[in-house]
Amino acid sequence: MKDLPRQQILDLLLQAPATPIEQRVRYRGQAIVVVMASWNEAGKVAPCICNVPRHIVDTVFLIDNGSEDATAAEAAEAGAVVVRHPVNLGAGGGYRSGFFYGLLKGFDLIVVLAGDNQDDPGDIQGVVDRLLDDDLDYVQGSRWLQGGEAIRMTRSRRILTRFYSILFSWIYNFNITDATNGFRAFRSSLLLDQRINLWQEWLIQYELEPYLLIKVVSLGYRVGEAPVRKIYHPKMSDNTKMVPFKSWYSILRPLFLLTLGLKE
Repeated sequence: MKDLPRQQILDLLLQAPATPIEQRVRYRGQAIVVVMASWNEAGKVAPCICNVPRHIVDTVFLIDNGSEDATAAEAAEAGAVVVRHPVNLGAGGGYRSGFFYGLLKGFDLIVVLAGDNQDDPGDIQGVVDRLLDDDLDYVQGSRWLQGGEAIRMTRSRRILTRFYSILFSWIYNFNITDATNGFRAFRSSLLLDQRINLWQEWLIQYELEPYLLIKVVSLGYRVGEAPVRKIYHPKMSDNTKMVPFKSWYSILRPLFLLTLGLKE
């Protein structure tokens, strides 16, 4: 999978609409953008977008990652700002564009939701409150904290996600219960840290999200967790586009490449 030139991506993001800064909805003084990345998720994106609490969140931004279905039209009709990648850049490439939209358009906080309606937008306030109440830089959602929940999650996925969190905690000496959860909130200013380089081509698949968590922990940012719900669809085929072994390799390898100093 090939990345696009950085300037081409930035041009797409700069051309995307945004609420004027002075007119933005602010929650506790913070302008918040929700970022979703979707590839062929028609039928799933609209319910999530429609349930985002708009008295808290100013903008829902969806990257359509080269879909061949009605994902983009559905998201736009539901009220999201939509930018379409001309090709599928992978999950990492999709979320990277969403993150930099938030930075370039001057949002204070970026909240990340799954692009396939597995996260509960009702959890946004709790995650943001955790970040603001404790003056954190980054909050990871957790299914396993009290108040969190994993609905219809398979046993194999439970085992793998818990194992990864134990491994992460051991390597980085940082206690975390759910290191693979995609629901997170962070200050957009993190993206200005030149030690966090999301433009590396090796990050465009499933590596980018664990990479960002590893970097904020290892660089000493203030990181915490908050309980969230993860709601899996009744049909397992609807729950993920991850390819067994290959996708888990993508998630695992940042742990080892960064620890060994083979990547930055």
